[in-house]
Amino acid sequence: MVKICCIGAGYVGGPTMAVIALKCPSIEVAVVDISVSRINAWNSDQLPIYEPGLDGVVKQCRGKNLFFSTDVEKHVREADIVFVSVNTPTKTRGLGAGKAADLTYWESAARMIADVSKSDKIVVEKSTVPVKTAEAIEKILTHNSKGIKFQILSNPEFLAEGTAIQDLFNPDRVLIGGRETPEGNKAVQALKEVYAHWVPEERILTTNLWSAELSKLAANAFLAQRISSVNAMSALCEATGADVTQVSYAVGKDTRIGPKFLNASVGFGGSCFQKDILNLVYICECNGLPEVAEYWKQVIKINDYQKNRFVNRVVASMFNTVSNKKIAILGFAFKKDTGDTRETPAIDVCKGLLGDKARVSIYDPQVTEDQIQRDLTMNKFDWDHPLHLQPMSPTTVKQVTCVWDAYEATKDAHGICILTEWDEFKNLDFKKIYDNMQKPAFVFDGRNIVNVDQLREIGFIVYSIGKPLDPWLKDMPAVA
Repeated sequence: MVKICCIGAGYVGGPTMAVIALKCPSIEVAVVDISVSRINAWNSDQLPIYEPGLDGVVKQCRGKNLFFSTDVEKHVREADIVFVSVNTPTKTRGLGAGKAADLTYWESAARMIADVSKSDKIVVEKSTVPVKTAEAIEKILTHNSKGIKFQILSNPEFLAEGTAIQDLFNPDRVLIGGRETPEGNKAVQALKEVYAHWVPEERILTTNLWSAELSKLAANAFLAQRISSVNAMSALCEATGADVTQVSYAVGKDTRIGPKFLNASVGFGGSCFQKDILNLVYICECNGLPEVAEYWKQVIKINDYQKNRFVNRVVASMFNTVSNKKIAILGFAFKKDTGDTRETPAIDVCKGLLGDKARVSIYDPQVTEDQIQRDLTMNKFDWDHPLHLQPMSPTTVKQVTCVWDAYEATKDAHGICILTEWDEFKNLDFKKIYDNMQKPAFVFDGRNIVNVDQLREIGFIVYSIGKPLDPWLKDMPAVA
């Protein structure tokens, strides 16, 4: 029986291994992590992450050929294939601070694999890592190998949160990069056979190690670039009276461009886009390509600009001050159908409003108050370290309340900011909400999900990203 072990029971490791176990009943899969609370959650009815369809997959396999354990060394020792899916945060100090990936957790995982292994193994990079990580890992393993042979493969994940299980069941492509040597090819073939249980062969792409590593960074950079492109257009649309929805629809009808990732919004979030672009920028700088680095930096600059522009629009519309005004925040996750708040634009928007002394009331159907308070008090990039190594939040933000219902959040509020496109927000009773708000009542739609005309009919002053401006807003230019 082939045995697979995955180090790291997070957003990547958990779902990926659960699907491998489901699709390959003849393979034993163990997911290991040093966090006891996380493993306990994977073994309970309340999984540590929310992902549509994940629950059913885990329950079908858990205890049969899918195991969650804190006994890291035992499972690594017994495995034929070891996936490494640990955190790779952005460095906050030292060489490459603010851009380079911090490979501390990766390196300690590699050293541990070398220490405990008694047989040859295939080691698979699953975390998003910078190009040439495989080379570094290879050196650590070979210098500590005690005669055991290790083959390193890169198998980047291309999951989108909220659709991760569907993406795993039916991937656009599975990418496997390995050394172009007889042993390397053999290792690639072994991993290919695992995926071939359910993925058609023509969708399993094999490349050299560096191409696989770079493809992941490039894919995320291209996707983020599309979002920043349409967000840049949204600012121009507001200035000229064009409608960004109509513009992006017309652009997306061009089959060379296509319609996906062309929704204007308050900005992109998620654990990978910003991190991967910063990584790309750093790699370009290290390789003497400053022009290329500058090009990719702009994608992040436009994203930051979009979040600032949104906050400025809110403050400028409300008589240039939100001090002591209640602002309802609908949605805190970085997108719908996930409880993930990593790099969510809501953090910067809330911090911007709090900086102007607003009182903020937040409702998100999947995010806990503890998580929200942690996000609002944490330093940049701290979120990407394992939970037990994150600084405990010393204080809670007093001007923030978290509630479990949109009507409660909006009661007595002066304005509403919609920051996540949860379906339930489209069907709220806005007449009821309007009646219970302070007047004039404002809606700032950061996801373009509300019916603007309907809301104006009720009496709201509405700002929708990239849409023709409400006469009220025209009189008050948002000063950047």
